This record gives sequence, structure tokens and C-alpha cells, in this order.
Amino acid sequence: MTVLYQLQPNLSESEFVALLRRSTLARRRPIDEPETIEQMLRGADILLTARLKGQLVGVARSITDHAYCTYLSDLAVDVDYQRQGIGKELIRRTHQAAGLGTTLILLSAPAAVGYYEHLQMDRHEACFTIPRQPITKSGREGGAIP
Repeated sequence: MTVLYQLQPNLSESEFVALLRRSTLARRRPIDEPETIEQMLRGADILLTARLKGQLVGVARSITDHAYCTYLSDLAVDVDYQRQGIGKELIRRTHQAAGLGTTLILLSAPAAVGYYEHLQMDRHEACFTIPRQPITKSGREGGAIP
């Protein structure tokens, strides 16, 4: 099995969403908000794909400053192709593309914690989040900054 890994900054929304559905990530992503998906893809600094015979089987979507930190916000591998090293290679290549001088950060789904521990990634117990706010018809979160 020869997997082709490549930076693909113009990945289509439909192909991305189809892969999210074939992975376990669709449950935790706004797949029925096309404008949000489009902004997620266009706002990414690194979009790395994995293809097998042309079919998208994996994607890593990240935001980075290329100096200090890289946030790997989406790591999705088609369930039919999991446990073959694709996710591990997407992580490695993402970190390489961002710069090994950055700290690679991701938030794990509860069911995937063991996977990241298996990859010997450091676990961090002090993560904090503010949930997404509803998007208005203008496509922006509510109002001006007070």
C-alpha cells in the first residue's frame, strides 16, 4: 500500500466532509454548516492529506505560527484505513511542515486518548476551552467587542 501524502491547501469542502463522515470525527464537527467548513479549510495554515489510489483516506488540518506552536485541530482517517500508520504519519509530517521548533498541540476525543499515548505524545491535564458561540446570519459571532 503506497499512501501519497501532500500539502493540499485547496481541499474541497465536499471531499473533507465526506472523509469526516468516513472517520469518527463527523460527530464532533459542524458538517451541516457549509460556511463554517469552508472557513475552517481556508483558515488553516497546514492542510495535509493522505491518499490511496487517489482516494482521500486521511487529513490533518492545523493552525501554526511556524515558530512556537502548532494546533492540530483535525486528524481524521477513514475507519477502513485506521491502524495502518496513516494518522501517525500525518502527525509527523504536520509537525515537520510547521517546524520541529514548534510544540504540536491537539485536543483528543475521549476514545482516542489511548492512541495518542501509544504514540508517546505528552499528556497535558490543564486544557481549558470556551465553547463555540452561535453564528449569526452575517456569518460572524455576535456583536462588537465590549
